[in-house]
Amino acid sequence: MNMLRLFPRSRLARFSGVLLVLCTAASAQIYDPVQWKLEFERSVAAPGSTVQARLTATIQAGWHIYSTTTPEGIPLDLQIAESDAIEIWEAYQPEPEVVYDPNFEANVEWYTSEAEFVLELTLAPEAAGRQIIEAHVRYGACDDRQCLPPKRKSASAAVNIIPGTAAERLEVPAGYQVAKRNSRGPPATGSGDSALAPATPVPEYGSDDQGLVGFSLLALVYGFAAILTPCVFPMIPIYMGSFMSDGERPWGVVLRQAGTFCLGVIALFTALGGALAASLGPFGLSQIGSNAWVNLLIASVMVFFALSMLGAFELTLPSSWTTGASERSAGSGTAATLMLSLVFTLASFACTGPFIGTLLAGSISSGGVAFPVFGMAMFATGLSTPFFALALFPTLLNRLPRSGGWLSVTKRTVGFVILAVGLKYLGNVDQVFGWEVLTRERFLSIWIVVFLAGALYLWGVLRFQDEGETGGVGLGRIGVGAVFLAVAISLVPGMFGGRLGELDAHVPEATTAGLASGEAAGIDWIKDDYEGAMAASKAQGKPLLVSFTGYACSNCKWMKANMFTKPEVRELVQDMVLVELYTDGFDEISERHQRLQVETYRSSSIPYYALLGPDGSVVATYSGQTRNVEEFRSFLRSVS
Repeated sequence: MNMLRLFPRSRLARFSGVLLVLCTAASAQIYDPVQWKLEFERSVAAPGSTVQARLTATIQAGWHIYSTTTPEGIPLDLQIAESDAIEIWEAYQPEPEVVYDPNFEANVEWYTSEAEFVLELTLAPEAAGRQIIEAHVRYGACDDRQCLPPKRKSASAAVNIIPGTAAERLEVPAGYQVAKRNSRGPPATGSGDSALAPATPVPEYGSDDQGLVGFSLLALVYGFAAILTPCVFPMIPIYMGSFMSDGERPWGVVLRQAGTFCLGVIALFTALGGALAASLGPFGLSQIGSNAWVNLLIASVMVFFALSMLGAFELTLPSSWTTGASERSAGSGTAATLMLSLVFTLASFACTGPFIGTLLAGSISSGGVAFPVFGMAMFATGLSTPFFALALFPTLLNRLPRSGGWLSVTKRTVGFVILAVGLKYLGNVDQVFGWEVLTRERFLSIWIVVFLAGALYLWGVLRFQDEGETGGVGLGRIGVGAVFLAVAISLVPGMFGGRLGELDAHVPEATTAGLASGEAAGIDWIKDDYEGAMAASKAQGKPLLVSFTGYACSNCKWMKANMFTKPEVRELVQDMVLVELYTDGFDEISERHQRLQVETYRSSSIPYYALLGPDGSVVATYSGQTRNVEEFRSFLRSVS
């Protein structure tokens, strides 16, 4: 069948436009708004003379970069690569604009459109011939609503060094000032040792968005699961009936209307994720996930939704919202179909709300702008799939199981899971504030009770008073109940110090030595003593591995419990000094660690690892969680 016949050209153009907008909103666009160029004032110079070069940054309209001396923002780091032709060098920056930057809520120094930096290079007396000089920059570019991660670039130019060449008279242009050297080496230690700045960029491993694919797949599963709720499943025949109300309506028209309906649902949910990303910004998302107050809000929302699904109260939207939208959804045109998708989205919120809240909370904790956008897009894709599938194969509509008590069972079962997840975020809050109320043992005991109660409910042993007839206990309920029971039993060893594998990322750490502790695995972490760890590294002649971590960071816990305990990784770190620096507490130590990470490594995400030599020089860095053992081993071996 010719699909173009189903879509007239004008509508096909609009349809393509919608797809383009959705794809643009749901993808992480790659920006490169700053280009660099290095040029010498004169291409010929004498050995031992001083030459001048200009390093020019051409900045795309609407973007800006920060000066080397800005009190806030992402300072420019300018370095000249080591060369036998250069003895010493100095850099000068033009006078920057001083403006209020909403990204950092403070006055900053920045450049827009173009910035020209002057480099004075003193050539070595023995230098001769054509020499390539290379400048390295590390900078952050921002516009009025977002900032890009710090980026490294290089620019090079050639100078011919010929004996007997007349020296030029050099003057720094008016208004220029000495540029600050913002190297990535660690700050001075308490003993007074000064930081050793790396002459060239250090290797950077890892990525902050490694879990995006997994998170998107989880969101898709959530979308499919939301179909099996009382607010969605019984409505499928009703909405499909509106597409097929006219018995003589061509199949292509039905397919087009179902496709428009699905695109409308996806657009609405994607817009919700995009609004969250835009309101918080990339830095907000990377820092807010470990904030104790945010975790408390997430825990409250999840427990609220869980209690609603378990029957404590009924969650409904104002009837005027759905009534008003329904009145505008009559007809089969594009506008009416999009209004129908709005009606469906609003009407299903009572059951999809818990899934949406869980996903948005998870996207915040993940710390990437793409997470809420992709998460909502994938969730809506899973939720709307049945409508398009039934439009393709309408005979399947007659084979759908009838609504009944199994929908109520599904809702209650999901409620138990969301309650457990909500308690996980509450445990994060307890750890950040140091209350020690939800210790590992107490937390696991509550989880065991929740999952055991879920198993007993599925097996028909526990019942809810407001629940009607749910039918017999079939193989499906027995099987899912067995999974709940297995989870409950698997948690028991964790109460006595046993390792829990993947679940260790989501439960409080053991406070005493046990099978799950680093000490038992032969790993001894120094906690929150950066200066002491630096001194130990220097005294023992061992490399120093700095781990920027958090009490509420699931990825950090996973790395500590599952990556560092692998024999092939443990054998490497046993010859290092290891220090954990927590960044999400409410004490002065955590604030100092935050400043250290941002100012020294230009990063605010956790986990973040920095590998330093015994002399204090930065060897390599690693950002984010990884399951790639060989890649992490390569990072650890870079110190040798």
